[in-house]
Amino acid sequence: MAIKAEIIAIGSELLTPSNIDTNSLWLTEQLNRIGIEVQIKTIVGDDEALIEQSIRKALERSQVIISTGGLGPTEDDLTRMVFAKVLGRPLILDTQILEHIRAKFEARGLSMPENNQRQALIIKDAKILANSKGTAPGMYITEAEKRIIILPGPPREMKPMFEQEVLPLLKDLSQGMCVKRRVLKVTGLTESGLDESIAPIYSKYTNPSTTILFTNRELQIHLTAKAANESEADELLDELSKKLEARLGLYVFSSQGETLEEVTGKLLKLKNLTLATAESCTGGLLAERITSVAGSSAYFLQGVVSYSNHSKLTLLGVPLELIESLGAASAEVAEAMATGIRRLANSDIGISITGIAGPESDPSGKPIGLVYIGLATASEVSHKELRLQGEREQIRWHSSTAALDWLRRKLC
Repeated sequence: MAIKAEIIAIGSELLTPSNIDTNSLWLTEQLNRIGIEVQIKTIVGDDEALIEQSIRKALERSQVIISTGGLGPTEDDLTRMVFAKVLGRPLILDTQILEHIRAKFEARGLSMPENNQRQALIIKDAKILANSKGTAPGMYITEAEKRIIILPGPPREMKPMFEQEVLPLLKDLSQGMCVKRRVLKVTGLTESGLDESIAPIYSKYTNPSTTILFTNRELQIHLTAKAANESEADELLDELSKKLEARLGLYVFSSQGETLEEVTGKLLKLKNLTLATAESCTGGLLAERITSVAGSSAYFLQGVVSYSNHSKLTLLGVPLELIESLGAASAEVAEAMATGIRRLANSDIGISITGIAGPESDPSGKPIGLVYIGLATASEVSHKELRLQGEREQIRWHSSTAALDWLRRKLC
């Protein structure tokens, strides 16, 4: 059986909407490569009682416990103190570490604040993990056949410490085993529809195991293989992923981690085609996603946000009679917008989005979520109608995804 690990991410900032615990994701990948499975991840704020509770539970159920964060110099940096309490070991001031920290400040022409002494407190009998990028050392502790690794929170400090100091100490736990994952990204299906299609295939396999996840961007099929080495794990993943991709066809747009906009951009570049966009209800989201890809200037020429009817008329040349008779959220207006932006930008392809994102329905009675995508090339002008569910931002996002996916399929 694989060694079980647990990650405790410590820091109240990780419980806010503006901070994401990326350390746990990275650590999981590194541990999997040496055959150690992460079974639980916990995020806990800077609260002594909650941190203590998390550590005690981790020691009960996991063989490897890794904490990140809480090693700074301030009063709310509690990690080392709580671990010492739980393990029943004293904290000892390491004068060599203290002088090392002091020297780092002096090298920058600064005096070390007294509270930085906290970072030189080491749990008794812990192995010190050198910090090449910051001031706080990490610690490696063995306790009753458990491995405890205490790491700093900043990724620029945590990652090199783990690679250089920790991995060599954990290699003996791998038991000649490797865990590898592959993600197939899917769009154009519902979660239940996807599972119905592929369950007869993946249910025959216990290794790799299969999990279907729904994100705000796409559906994902996560395949996890366990083998003696990476090569054997890849063979297992190849066998199942090829069967799933054959069943799903163009619904799968990536098996290498690319985003939909990256895949579509590669196809445009490969075919030496240029693109321009005209958007109404998505307000520039489609253009933003396209231009988020480095090198998109090779194929993306121009984007127009024609939010008002007046801008559709004056910028894109949409006939007034179309808007007056059919409304801005119509197939004909979408096609006219795509044709207009293609002409304006002199691009090979023009693509447009117009519709009703909400929260209020159209005065004419058209429902929230009614969206039209237009596509124009030298030989074709066409449209696609969507009837989307959800809040305003969901409708805007799914509209841009549908536009990118339709374009991708046209280019395949």
